[in-house]
Amino acid sequence: MALGATIHTFDVQLADVDRGRYESLTLRMARHPSETDAFMVTRLLAYCLEYEEGIAFSEGIAATDQPAVLVRDDTGRLIAWIEIGAPDAERLHRGAKLADRAAVYTHRDPSKVAAAWTGKRIHRAEEIPLVSFDPGFVDDVASVLERRNAMTLSITERHAYLELNGSSFDTAIHEQVVG
Repeated sequence: MALGATIHTFDVQLADVDRGRYESLTLRMARHPSETDAFMVTRLLAYCLEYEEGIAFSEGIAATDQPAVLVRDDTGRLIAWIEIGAPDAERLHRGAKLADRAAVYTHRDPSKVAAAWTGKRIHRAEEIPLVSFDPGFVDDVASVLERRNAMTLSITERHAYLELNGSSFDTAIHEQVVG
């Protein structure tokens, strides 16, 4: 018998000083059995760091034609295509063509992720940020995950301060372009 998704709830206090976004969010995230905790944490961080009106999680691995996180305007038009992990070049190329902007958030070594795209055709690659965090940060955060989580995330000067279930973490937010 196949295992179903595990639902995680996050009560998030978001203070993104860099972008002037201050929100209280309650997020329900389904984690498929094949999804690692690190991938889920990166997906959560991407959602928070990209937060704007119209943002949503896709249906996950079942939605092969959608990114992990997307943003739509009031008319339903795709504004942002946000990938997690190490998407292949073809998928990133497609997303960059479909949306006004694209981004990749990774919990992996960004140099290895970017190396896989070398020489590949990616639409507007020079405009796509590859966002990563300090080594070990995502894994440390993942180690304190529970089914129900209380989280405070503050971002200032491209540095994130995160408190999750009573544990505190911080990281620089690293960004390079894909192309």
